[in-house]
Amino acid sequence: MRTRIAGVIAVTALALSACGDADGGTGAGGEKVTIRLAVGDPAQSAVGVAAEHFADTVSENSGGNIEVKVFPDGTLFGGDQNAAVNQVQNGSIDATILSTSVYASFEPRMNAISVPYLFEDFDQYVDYLEGEPGQTLLESLGKLDTEGLAMMTRTFRQTTNSKRPITQPSDFQGLKIRVPQNDLWVKTFTAFGANPTPMDFKEVYSALQLGAIDGQENPVEVPLANKFYEVQDYLSLTNHIVDGYILAMNQELFDGLAEEDQQVLREAAQETADFKRQFDDEEASKAIDQLAAEGMEVNELTAKQQAAFASEAEKLYPQFEGMIGADFFQTTLEFVGRS
Repeated sequence: MRTRIAGVIAVTALALSACGDADGGTGAGGEKVTIRLAVGDPAQSAVGVAAEHFADTVSENSGGNIEVKVFPDGTLFGGDQNAAVNQVQNGSIDATILSTSVYASFEPRMNAISVPYLFEDFDQYVDYLEGEPGQTLLESLGKLDTEGLAMMTRTFRQTTNSKRPITQPSDFQGLKIRVPQNDLWVKTFTAFGANPTPMDFKEVYSALQLGAIDGQENPVEVPLANKFYEVQDYLSLTNHIVDGYILAMNQELFDGLAEEDQQVLREAAQETADFKRQFDDEEASKAIDQLAAEGMEVNELTAKQQAAFASEAEKLYPQFEGMIGADFFQTTLEFVGRS
């Protein structure tokens, strides 16, 4: 997969239910604990699979003392991922796996991960998440009364649309592209010449189907898991942005657990992060092939073609610096050797 999605980039530079089981345990005294884990994507998606892996690992490592129940498709937060952050903070949701682009609305430094064409390759991106910058971001969730358990990778984001293949910035001209409700995405796709359209993810399929938007951008497993191939004709491997996932839980809930249970959760979260990275690596190319088999026309951008997009994105660095904060933006550039 990396040679197909990330290789060319090198050239271009998670109502509180941990009150226990029916016997009323709180977890601090050794009683069984139940944690409701909400994710926004389908159960068969990469993050859905990762959530179930986390649940299985926690159950096994706790000897069945901790049960994690996974709720996919955004059912616990009505599909509004920003609301999910608030619900974890106030304890009405126990735990979530959400993207860093969602958390960026609450912690602007999260945007540093998603500066377009920032990382040389997937390995450098992993190093960033696992290194000091990523850990700083994970720990920053404390101000949201949230315990960050692990950073998890995603694959680089690609573009689908119903009009034409994307090979150069001018191909975006006039296209309405759904983007997350995040100004970094809006600025980036405006620079590419598109008409970026922020929209809750739950609305995307119907908007594509009705022609209210022309396309969207996401890791390739997203259009597959959500059947966007039914309403999209073209998949262009633009590799323009990457973000991450954060497995997190309500701080009060976490702090109320016995230390050994806290350790079980931390270790299971990190093991799940490792699992997801390998899962993504194995599944991304399969997803591309499946999308092609469903009738989508797939085109890969050359290094020169990606460089044209990277050049447009680099012009936005002063704006990204203001958005992220000068100090952390500089720290990020230094980490990737681009200061």
